[in-house]
Amino acid sequence: MHCPFCRHSDSRVIDSRTSDDGLSIRRRRQCPECGGRFSTIETASLNVIKRSGVIEPFSREKVMSGVRKACQGRPVTEADLAVLAQAVEEAVRQTGSSQIDTNEIGLAILGPLRDLDEVAYLRFASVYQAFDSLEDFEASISQLRADHVARAVDGDS
Repeated sequence: MHCPFCRHSDSRVIDSRTSDDGLSIRRRRQCPECGGRFSTIETASLNVIKRSGVIEPFSREKVMSGVRKACQGRPVTEADLAVLAQAVEEAVRQTGSSQIDTNEIGLAILGPLRDLDEVAYLRFASVYQAFDSLEDFEASISQLRADHVARAVDGDS
């Protein structure tokens, strides 16, 4: 790591701490040449392969932006969206892959969004899964109802 002050090609790590819920490491460094101290943040790169074949870095903000549209007019806060985006990033990082398709990100969004707001979930799913007819909506609503019944039965046990 080059020193940002004197551009010396080496530095010594003084302290390391995890940050951002363990997704990154903050390192405090000191230059052996000039004695200057500085911090670095290290993260494992995660790239998204878009449908067009373009590869770009994963962005929580893009996840939030896409989900925000489905949540318009719903009682969902920015903090809720930030938590959802973090859960999605953690889920895709757990795959162990450094590159992930947009399709897999969409699948990772569906579960947390369903738990957050079912109407927003239906909106997102209708676009993401390309609902073509009322039957597609009915099937998704039927699945939501069946899950409600299953949760109610599990809660009674």
